[in-house]
Amino acid sequence: MTNGRSSVSVVIPARYGSSRFPGKPLVKLGAKPLIQHVYERAAACAVVSDVVVATDDERIKQSVEQFGGRVILMTGEYRTGTDRVAAVVSMLPGEYFVDLQGDEIPVDPDLLTDLIEPFVASGAEIGTLKRAIESRGELQNPAVVKVVTDQQGRALYFSRSPIPMVREDSSRCSTNGLGYIHLGVYSYRRNALLKFAALPTGVLEDAEKLEQLRALEHGMVIRVWETTRNSLRVDTPEDAVTVSEQLRLAEMTVHGMTLNRAVPSR
Repeated sequence: MTNGRSSVSVVIPARYGSSRFPGKPLVKLGAKPLIQHVYERAAACAVVSDVVVATDDERIKQSVEQFGGRVILMTGEYRTGTDRVAAVVSMLPGEYFVDLQGDEIPVDPDLLTDLIEPFVASGAEIGTLKRAIESRGELQNPAVVKVVTDQQGRALYFSRSPIPMVREDSSRCSTNGLGYIHLGVYSYRRNALLKFAALPTGVLEDAEKLEQLRALEHGMVIRVWETTRNSLRVDTPEDAVTVSEQLRLAEMTVHGMTLNRAVPSR
């Protein structure tokens, strides 16, 4: 940041291998690869000082360099994307770092502002975002991670299953306004991130394949703030088709608003 505010670096882990979608960071969404969409939106956020991609693949490295992005090629095996981010952070200066998943596109760059500003002000070690569930499809989809928090906004649990379950709902498909999606973006203080990476894999983390559960299992506190801003996530080749169209429509809307502002009233 500028004007005396704390510096915040965004690190985007981007792995080539994926059981469901190999080469996902390079899939074209319109004229740009997925990784470029994520990078450019992070770089457009006014409270972000620096953006870097952490990848294990030369093809992704070349793609990022082609659009002018900053990238670090990480050799070796890492358990999760967050562990890869921690390895990069050990090479970078600064106190605050954001781990933005390489398949999570903030539609509005200020989605990151919604996390960074309260996180830096709070003194928390780890932070993340939630958004109210808007459809039954989101609730039931195991690729959409859900979160529940306590009254102070501290995460109680993350799951691929619908949580909390409303016992009196016969359909088991409603959370009566209690359901929240967890967005794939985290903020860390340096020491907290390095501590997290040094912890052994948790039992719940391994069961749900959700790395944030490692922190909860070992007693680390994750603060969760709510946002109304949307993000677009690509998990499968089918998602890429849908997200590409959503991005096209979003860009048309922004372009139309710009034109309207530029045309003087008569």
